[in-house]
Amino acid sequence: MGSVFPIITVPPDAPEYDEPIRTKEEEAFWFHEQNLGLCLYKEARLNTGEDWAEKIASELCTFLRLPHAEYDLATYNGKRGTISRSFVPEGGTSIVGIEVLARLVPDYPTNARDLSRHTIDIVFNALNDSSVQLPMDWTPPEGIKTAVDVFVGYLLLDAWVGNSDRHHQNWGLIQYKGLSAKVQTTYLAPTYDHGSCLGRELPDEKRLLKLNNGSVEGYVTKCPSYFYAKVEGDKRKLKTFEVFREVAGRYPDAASVWLEYLAKVSLSDTLDLFRRIPSDRISETAIKFAQKVLELNQNRLLDLRNIQ
Repeated sequence: MGSVFPIITVPPDAPEYDEPIRTKEEEAFWFHEQNLGLCLYKEARLNTGEDWAEKIASELCTFLRLPHAEYDLATYNGKRGTISRSFVPEGGTSIVGIEVLARLVPDYPTNARDLSRHTIDIVFNALNDSSVQLPMDWTPPEGIKTAVDVFVGYLLLDAWVGNSDRHHQNWGLIQYKGLSAKVQTTYLAPTYDHGSCLGRELPDEKRLLKLNNGSVEGYVTKCPSYFYAKVEGDKRKLKTFEVFREVAGRYPDAASVWLEYLAKVSLSDTLDLFRRIPSDRISETAIKFAQKVLELNQNRLLDLRNIQ
């Protein structure tokens, strides 16, 4: 097992400007960290587990070889949270999904809370644009050639950890024109903002009850995504597993690559990560529950290899 993950203390006078995409209940701001450069601090709301869930999810991305925002545990004014280094280069521009889709889809809702047109078809049509390149400064695994291939991996991650927050502000693109470049290039952004996963929202009493009565499986099968089945007619949110199963059918080669990486991850590997979270930030019950979520979802996902 590795050493306990460090906790970075954010100075009281650190904030430089607020993060515009945040909820009213959380503090989130950009600042310059002496070793990491420009970073985003996000407060973990009390008793939500958002900090450890975000950290674990980012570490799981490393197992899968997914390009991802890197998160560290942090404290600010005595409150717990995370910091993540900006993945947008100086001179670059971040464009979140709602902006991407509004440019391409007539009448796409401009209200960030309206996700009624956030469907697999609409999102993947946007990412299929040949101008969208692989994430910057990232070496893809063999067999991963396009931005769509990479996004398939993001959706596998969501299905594995039970990330219910992949809405149109939690994925995006980066536009960048280097000093020597004559034209601006568009890249898929790394995956980011995975704090709504691994049952982090449940109190220990409910986790323990589900562990004892065998209902964790029911919990994971109900995990919703922010992808809708259709624009018209069927208005239900797809489950995270349903989303990946659908895109795996459309892009089987890419799905096979990410599933093979998933197959290499053991419960011992993931438990080592949880053991590196300081014990005052995560309980033993939360660890057991999250481990069960990963085990059940991993088995369901790997079963897809038999039907592709």
